[in-house]
Amino acid sequence: MAEESTPWITDIVVNAQSIHILGSGLNSTRPAHQAIHDLDQRGWRLVPIHPRDAGGSILGRPIRPSIDEGIIPEIVVLFLAPQRARQAVTKMLMQYPQDNFPLIWFQIGALDEDTEEMLEQSGLRFVSEDCIVRYIVRNDLHPNVKINSSSWFRQISDEDGSGCSVWQTFPKDAELMSTQLEWVGDLIDLEQSHHTIARYIRSLQKNGETLLETAMRLT
Repeated sequence: MAEESTPWITDIVVNAQSIHILGSGLNSTRPAHQAIHDLDQRGWRLVPIHPRDAGGSILGRPIRPSIDEGIIPEIVVLFLAPQRARQAVTKMLMQYPQDNFPLIWFQIGALDEDTEEMLEQSGLRFVSEDCIVRYIVRNDLHPNVKINSSSWFRQISDEDGSGCSVWQTFPKDAELMSTQLEWVGDLIDLEQSHHTIARYIRSLQKNGETLLETAMRLT
């Protein structure tokens, strides 16, 4: 049974600034897509993750193919089948230190016994008996520090097949690209990601220039 409120869960949720949602793609009939709409105005930085739909966007939030190296998520919500959820958890266990491990929130039906045992043996807290959207709405939660949506960025290969790349910026939504996606993210991703493209963009920052100004200048 889902509890009305659990103090330690509430504490983590309201102190988080970002919520990464695995399985959130462009299919508007999927609960993972709808979660972005349901939480849109509450103040969190919502980060949809979907390999196939990466490069598109939901309500002005870019869809990433995965969580880049260098990004330390606070809450990771798994709208995935149990086997895929287990794979995602296994990767996170290898990627993040225990003292800085994200809260993993399994949407109902995503957790199997093997994954549960793996997390319990690691001594890590997780949520599996409640829906994060329902929990937030039921308890009328908002983050202590709100993150305003801002421009996001995408690098794709050139359509003429020249081997060049095109750096793009978008204030809101954008159509899926017709060429290969090379990188996508928002300003926080651009600041923190260890991806080669993000690091390259940071290297082009001029003295006295903000990273946002750099990213806009390069478009």
